[in-house]
Amino acid sequence: MEFWVLLRDVLLLLAGAFVFGIVAQRLRQSAIIGYLLAGVVFGPFLFHAEALMHLAEIGVALLLFTIGLEFSFTRLRRLGGIALGGGTLQVVSTMALFALILAAFVDFRAAVALGSMIALSSTAVVMRILVDRSEVDSPRGRNALGILLLQDVAVVPLVLLVTMMGQTGHLDSIALQIGKILLGAAGLVVLFYVLFYILVPRILFSGTIHRNRDLVVLLAILSAAGSLWLAHEAGLSPALGAFIAGMMLAESPFATQIRADIGSIRTLFVTLFFATIGLLLDPQWMVYNIHWVLLVLLIIVIGKILIIYFVARLFSRPPAEALSTGITLAQVGEFSFVLATTSRDIALIGPETFSLIVSVTIVSILISTYMVNKAPALAGKLLKPASWDPSASMATDAKGDRPAGRVMVIGYGPAGKQVTDALMEHEIRPEIIEMTPKTAQAAIERGLEVHIGDAVNEEVLVHAGLNETCLVVITIPDPRMTIAIIEAAKRLSHKAPVVARCRYHIFKEAMEKAGAALVVDEENVVGIDLAESVIDSLYRADSEEMAWALGISGV
Repeated sequence: MEFWVLLRDVLLLLAGAFVFGIVAQRLRQSAIIGYLLAGVVFGPFLFHAEALMHLAEIGVALLLFTIGLEFSFTRLRRLGGIALGGGTLQVVSTMALFALILAAFVDFRAAVALGSMIALSSTAVVMRILVDRSEVDSPRGRNALGILLLQDVAVVPLVLLVTMMGQTGHLDSIALQIGKILLGAAGLVVLFYVLFYILVPRILFSGTIHRNRDLVVLLAILSAAGSLWLAHEAGLSPALGAFIAGMMLAESPFATQIRADIGSIRTLFVTLFFATIGLLLDPQWMVYNIHWVLLVLLIIVIGKILIIYFVARLFSRPPAEALSTGITLAQVGEFSFVLATTSRDIALIGPETFSLIVSVTIVSILISTYMVNKAPALAGKLLKPASWDPSASMATDAKGDRPAGRVMVIGYGPAGKQVTDALMEHEIRPEIIEMTPKTAQAAIERGLEVHIGDAVNEEVLVHAGLNETCLVVITIPDPRMTIAIIEAAKRLSHKAPVVARCRYHIFKEAMEKAGAALVVDEENVVGIDLAESVIDSLYRADSEEMAWALGISGV
């Protein structure tokens, strides 16, 4: 009976998230606002709020698992120095500045915990808006992505830091507890290295598992969920285990497909995570203390804009671009809820401070849609007119600093190999998306960057970095799959032209309507080649053969 009551609570919360998410989208707000409101509205009607919180922890862990999958050094290099250096500097400087200010009002440990919450921005909100606006590959989009990636990575050590600060007792006992945590983490890294860096990729490279698509999906879910359970059994945060497992798989060419395979289940639990955050909000407290909420929010927004502006300037970003990046990342992020809940549970912060943080974070996410959308224009108005040319800024933001010549080839069969060979002759090294591991291995052996996955799935294209691509070439023979990939590619990026192979002439028009810039009609090309070969062979034949072929023998 308890199970069905819990299921009712889950369905009620998800239904509310769905309805409020639609309303938020209609109002041009992030759907996350709708999920949060669902928790606020339906919270009083739930019987198993605590059990829902545990389910929400799975959402956080799965989110960190996918972030771990993104954390490859190849991608960091592509984002440039602002990713590793700028992201680290932003987190550390924001934490330090706000911790020093807050130390005048609260205990120093609480001040550090609060500083860590303020340092984080909302990856979910910012990236969703930038993707919708096709600006992930714009200068501020790439800056924001680099900083957000490092912020997300910082969540794991920040949770450990907050947990350690909550340890009580003598110095010896605290050191012993910290030692146990570090030892457990080290053991987990070794175990996950064997499982996810060596064993899982070998299983995926075997041809047997790919004969049944369900087995691949099952292994992906087992890898994600298993990492949570193993970390929990080791006495560590499930989120930490998920992140480490994701990192171990990140350098594997299967990272793209794994991310896509767990996409649906991740969406379910992440939605529950945001909805349960709404349960934490005390609307009555927020109304009575709205002046404090708005004042603290104003200080945080201005402080983060200035810090990120100066960090971006240190990395030689132009003033307008640096300020636009700061405005884009000025909110408090979803992982701040995780740090706030952890801090409350170990008594680092009290109920009043917790309510303030939750309220400020929700309001900051609420205004994020406006700030992210208007960031370039706001940056232009705040800077001197002489230093900012609106038309130039808009042109730069639209074009971005996409790497010249970055080409993505989908399919590495005979046609894909020929395209790759031609590109490499012109010193362009394409990235490959290939669904079959055995075929992909040939590209890997050539030193190419390969993503193993089904390109029909948008998650695969996103993870492979389609938004940062100059040109997409689809070489697979299946026309219906090609059309689906064209549509997915154009939804994700209006800028990158798509060149598609069309095996049958009747599908050419459909591919052009789907958004392909150039369709190579295979039947037409073969017809032309055949005609040329026929004429060539006729005129190369000796006179007797020619006469016979032309039907004039005996003449």
